[in-house]
Amino acid sequence: MSLSDDLETVLLDEEGIRAEVERLGREISKDYSDRAPHLISVLKGSVVFLADLIRALAVPVTVDFISISPYGTPTPSGVVRIRKDLDEPIERRDVIVVEGIIDTGLTLSYLLRNFRTRNPASLKVCAFVNKRAQRIIDLSVDYVGREIPDKFVVGYGLDYRQRYRNLPVLGVLKPSALE
Repeated sequence: MSLSDDLETVLLDEEGIRAEVERLGREISKDYSDRAPHLISVLKGSVVFLADLIRALAVPVTVDFISISPYGTPTPSGVVRIRKDLDEPIERRDVIVVEGIIDTGLTLSYLLRNFRTRNPASLKVCAFVNKRAQRIIDLSVDYVGREIPDKFVVGYGLDYRQRYRNLPVLGVLKPSALE
């Protein structure tokens, strides 16, 4: 059985993904034409997107990673446990947080508050997928690949129980695959 057999529908095929990443790369490169942004990938869901995004950028970049997990049931505070913190300080750096998907906004809100205490020169957000229907905290997302409906999506780095990350498309899981 193929992983793609578990998809109800494909929201973005490989060509569509490539086009969105290239568009984001042009936007970021234009906005940072005189600066070298420091991209922070939120593991694990953004790693595939990050790999493509940095190749689409025409400006020098540096990269770091952070790994987080929620403390039990998500709360409006969005407090999480940092499993792997940044390797380098971000003070006085132009930071772009790279997310695979933003849904409730709780985790990202926590990260942004945390990063602001570290005094970056600027702090922006780039998400490949933005799912506003699940939003609990209103957030400004500076660069968005695709707005999606309130569906459970996998592929292109996004998973369900650590599966489907390696699908080259962004798709909606069949309800039977969620059981």
